[in-house]
Amino acid sequence: MTSSTDTSGGGPVEQRAERAQRVAGVVRVPAQPGAAGEGRGERGSRERGERGSRESGEPGERSEHSYCAPVAPRARSVVRRSSVRGQILDALRAALAGGELTPGDVYSAPALGERFGVSATPVREAMQQLALEGAVEVVPNRGFRVVARGVRELSELAEVRALIEVPVVLGLARAVAVERWAELRPLAEAGVRAASSGCRVAYGEADRAFHRAVLGLSGNRQLVQIADDLQRRVQVPVGDGRLDLVSDAAEHQALLDALIARDDVLVRVLVESHFGGVR
Repeated sequence: MTSSTDTSGGGPVEQRAERAQRVAGVVRVPAQPGAAGEGRGERGSRERGERGSRESGEPGERSEHSYCAPVAPRARSVVRRSSVRGQILDALRAALAGGELTPGDVYSAPALGERFGVSATPVREAMQQLALEGAVEVVPNRGFRVVARGVRELSELAEVRALIEVPVVLGLARAVAVERWAELRPLAEAGVRAASSGCRVAYGEADRAFHRAVLGLSGNRQLVQIADDLQRRVQVPVGDGRLDLVSDAAEHQALLDALIARDDVLVRVLVESHFGGVR
């Protein structure tokens, strides 16, 4: 019978079925995205992967996303460690300025870490920074000794500060507009409030902020940094040579008044007297 022949010229029906099966098999093997033979599981998996990539900010369909994952935790841990170290550094500076860490005594990083509730590592890193600033010195196999400054050393530091700051302020007295000097009034008033509270730590911050702002008008960042480092060394307490906080804060206000009034003679007197004693 002729019913089993292919009237379109393609051969018998059985041969066409076999050929179609082979072609279908070739199409299914590569499993191309979007192909009609793709299963729900594969499509759903790919869609979830693409959605996860978009939500995480990664480019779509990156097979290497698995090795990128650890990068974020490492970056966050660095930020956390840096933040802890900074907080410990601030706490140690406050303890030094407040006399909680006794000049001449040795403190170990593990002991201080236990005190602050952290590991010894951020304490050790903070202490290394304080050693660079001259506030402590390293004692091998023991820890860090708080530097004990005598009156002579403090006077020498005050002299160095005067050599740097006095000529700068005198040079700025006429060069800076009156309005710019007036902008420093809130810093001077903050210093008065901190001095009135009797908190040496709070006043130390306010005092440095005022001096940084004055010297900052020179536009010389290196000058500001060097002067600030010197001031930190001076503010480490020693014996009974303590700063009269209220008097020092009042000098800041008087200096601003003279600068705004363009009283060059009074400015010179106030600036030179400001560095005349132990500070």
